[in-house]
Amino acid sequence: MGGRNETKVMYFILLGFPTTAELQLLLFSTLLLVYLLTVLENFLIILIIRNNHSLQKPMYFFLGNLSFLEIWYVSVIEPKMIADVLSHDKRISFQGCMTQLYFFVTFVCTEYILLAVMAYDRFVAICKPLKYPLIMSHKFCAQLIAACWMCGLTTSSIKLSFIARLSYCDVDKINHYFCDISPLLNISCSDSSLAELVDFTLALMVIMVPLCTVVASYICIMFTVLKIPSSQGRQKAFSTCSSHLTVVILFYSTTLFTYAHPKLMYTYRANKLVSVLYTVVVPVLNPLIYCLRNKEVRFAMRKTFTCRSHTKEIS
Repeated sequence: MGGRNETKVMYFILLGFPTTAELQLLLFSTLLLVYLLTVLENFLIILIIRNNHSLQKPMYFFLGNLSFLEIWYVSVIEPKMIADVLSHDKRISFQGCMTQLYFFVTFVCTEYILLAVMAYDRFVAICKPLKYPLIMSHKFCAQLIAACWMCGLTTSSIKLSFIARLSYCDVDKINHYFCDISPLLNISCSDSSLAELVDFTLALMVIMVPLCTVVASYICIMFTVLKIPSSQGRQKAFSTCSSHLTVVILFYSTTLFTYAHPKLMYTYRANKLVSVLYTVVVPVLNPLIYCLRNKEVRFAMRKTFTCRSHTKEIS
């Protein structure tokens, strides 16, 4: 391709965000604060769910797993991104790039499926309340979580096996702040049509199957809730779904733009801006959405911190 040298590349250079020297420290501080806040929020949710017997339900079991997933999800991307803001050396080794890509795709795919599982849980709770304890047993919930991770790991392994075998010319610059699929496809020297087809097919399956599950679940929930005679009952039923539905809309809408279009439609600037939404903004908002919109979580949080402060006073 254009006489480019197809030697095996040893590392990539992540261009990240072009900023002035004056804005570098501000950007670094903001990103570091958001990352620490995201980890702390999700850790607190896990702690609250584990320490409160009232939250030992399938809904919160899945929420705890979502928080665990998001701690790793942001930790794959943000520390390197934050360090590169102030660093002049923005290199990442080929092996490091492939490792980052593997785990990031794993976590994204797992979250897609986990959000669909959470929608199914709400469907069973509202549409089949009498059968709910029988259907959503602890064993079945554990199997669903295992299936989410298995699908994520398998999808990521298949994608990476095609991308890692592509040829990259000399020292290539990636116009992104982390190793993502589309930037790597764009800088490849070899024919990437098969890798693009595999990536697009798997992305379509991982996105559309969970999305259809979410949509079908909420259509059934809507019809069931509308049959409830009292407005108070309808409001209570909808309130148990509102936080999850908000998170689904935020995550699916931002990632659909990036992972459901072909390479030729790829726009670096637009993709980087949207990527910031689902790698930085959405993860820090998710715990807040679940805490602010869920009465049980808010009550458990107050109870946890009240008990801890009371224990300290006694001791």
